[in-house]
Amino acid sequence: MKQLLLVFIGGGFGSVLRFLLGKTFNTPSSSIPVGTFLANILGSLCIGFILGLAAKNEAISENHILLLATGFCGGFTTFSTFAHENHVFLKSGDFVSFGLYTIASFIVGFIAVFLGIYLVKYII
Repeated sequence: MKQLLLVFIGGGFGSVLRFLLGKTFNTPSSSIPVGTFLANILGSLCIGFILGLAAKNEAISENHILLLATGFCGGFTTFSTFAHENHVFLKSGDFVSFGLYTIASFIVGFIAVFLGIYLVKYII
């Protein structure tokens, strides 16, 4: 039960932060949904850092991982919104934005995870 509560609390905070990023950065004038992109990239960096820290020296407990990685990062990042935004691009015929957003999200997201792990491994 405690584990479910930790995921619930972390997910709630992550979802609220993602909502605020979307409200701040996803503007109708922008062709790319910057808020969603930022949430996914920052969440990727965060999960790389958290799991890198957990792997390095077991400095954080299983409960911390559930709260931060599973809960917060899971609530903060959003594949469903990413998929919906890409659906909108395709439906409107905006293939350039679709391609740029999709490719950039995957490449920068992977780099962010590796950067988070690198920061823990070589700097901390």
